[in-house]
Amino acid sequence: MHLTRFRFNTHRPGARKLLSSSQALHAAVMGGFPDLLPSTSPSNDPLTGLLAVNGAENGTSGAGPGKPRVLWRVDRNAKAEVFLYVVSPDRPELTHLVEQAGWPQAEADSGWQTHDYAGFLSRLETGQTWAFRLTANPVHSIRRKDGEETKPTAHVTPRHQARWLLKKQEQCGFEVLRGRNPDPAMPEVDGYELLVHDRNSAGFDKPDPRPGRKGKRMRVPVVTATFDGRLTVTDPDALRRALSSGIGRAKAYGCGLMTLAPVS
Repeated sequence: MHLTRFRFNTHRPGARKLLSSSQALHAAVMGGFPDLLPSTSPSNDPLTGLLAVNGAENGTSGAGPGKPRVLWRVDRNAKAEVFLYVVSPDRPELTHLVEQAGWPQAEADSGWQTHDYAGFLSRLETGQTWAFRLTANPVHSIRRKDGEETKPTAHVTPRHQARWLLKKQEQCGFEVLRGRNPDPAMPEVDGYELLVHDRNSAGFDKPDPRPGRKGKRMRVPVVTATFDGRLTVTDPDALRRALSSGIGRAKAYGCGLMTLAPVS
């Protein structure tokens, strides 16, 4: 596993274009992994069958549930300080991102930094305390009327979004710490060291597949929220799976990547 950080040059039109479209940025991220790029002539590739058998078929961004996959997240720390983080089984090659959205002429700097992540994951132990950040797509399944199939529906308030994450704690191998300064605006999660911010519901457009709508586009809503807080490790194996395979839905659109940092 690898953890990569890339800094956007927000003065460049290419960077602004990527940051305005989760679809375009997803394609750019996946472009850093040659083995995951779609093949134009798979029938001529003698390895196609072998790759499919081993779960690495072209065009996929990861394996099955709970398996390591390519995850990414954008952190907007300031107007001119925007970072892309990528967790991946393979080491990425991001020259195309540097040329489009970085500083191609900068000396002594490749434009991105990739570090061994497997070693860090192997050192996780029960009882450790870490600061964390997660951008996620907090949803729940509801049935609007009897007999109807359940449908995923986004949580839109900070209170319900925080509650969504707290319900994930046990299965993901951590507990969010309780603090001393409860937020009166979030009574259901009073006392937890958890901040919900950068809430967004922009989504993206895609071709409309419905009959009679050829050539039209439809809006696909993707509600996201970023969570900052502190946690204690309760199940290292479960937390390792969560960190390498993602938490929640919409992973292709910049959701699900949790990162840890030492508590200051």
